Amino acid sequence: MDEHAWLAARFEEHRTHLRAVAYRMLGSLAEADEAVQDAWLRASRAGAAGIENLGGWLTTIVARVCLNALQARKVRREDPESVHMPDPIVTRDGALDPQQEVLLADSVGLALQIVLGTLPPAERLAFVLHDMFDVPFEEIGTMVGRTATAARQLASRARRRVRGASVPTPDPDLGRQRAVVDAFFAAARQGDLAGLVAVLDPDVVLRSDGGERRKALTFVRRGPAEVARSAVAGALSSAILHPALVNGAAGVVVTVNGKPFAVMAFTVVQDKIVAIDAVLDPDRLAQLDLAVLTRP
Repeated sequence: MDEHAWLAARFEEHRTHLRAVAYRMLGSLAEADEAVQDAWLRASRAGAAGIENLGGWLTTIVARVCLNALQARKVRREDPESVHMPDPIVTRDGALDPQQEVLLADSVGLALQIVLGTLPPAERLAFVLHDMFDVPFEEIGTMVGRTATAARQLASRARRRVRGASVPTPDPDLGRQRAVVDAFFAAARQGDLAGLVAVLDPDVVLRSDGGERRKALTFVRRGPAEVARSAVAGALSSAILHPALVNGAAGVVVTVNGKPFAVMAFTVVQDKIVAIDAVLDPDRLAQLDLAVLTRP
């Protein structure tokens, strides 16, 4: 086996890990795949001669690609009231394959991905690589052109932002999560505001991302009363709910007339819904592989 074939085989062994790094960095599955492919092109051109830690070397390459992509984005969404949902990872209820398990390790729910999306690129890189993948600060500093001490400070600032956002940790029991989500939809379809409020946390937040084509469906609602009214108003009699896992937590894929209308993720803590994150952008939905979940 020549060196190029050997490197290609080793790269495939690391692809799932590299995609997980890129997803946490970019919040987009399509962009993560592009970053991994770009990393392969760079690695294949450079060759791996003399590289002792191949996995670490490849992680560094994909992280730099992602950093460049983040810095190239025209607008960084820092406004907490703005809504741009990261790509959800949607799977059958109760079923995760090994690749999806890697993507979802460290409880990378949509709520955390939303907070990561507000971080400056260098802070996001430092936090993701160190706190999620144990990359040393010396290596992170090299990537961002700073000292190891400065890289440590970047990660510390990012950590404070994440803690300040109070990202909730979902209940571990998926069955109990599902029961709460089912109660939510049953109450919404019956127009039962009291029943909705009963399953909502006092600090519940609903974030809806309708994209460019459904701007009227892009909003943030806070508090049980507002969220309950939105749920009743948005309950479509023609909608069909398909139970699914969304970033490892109980959620649904909503179809109308056989076509995906929304992906909704629920964060359930102590039998109360503390966050609902919904992607209703038809362009984004078209990029997700939802056929296996929505076919009869």
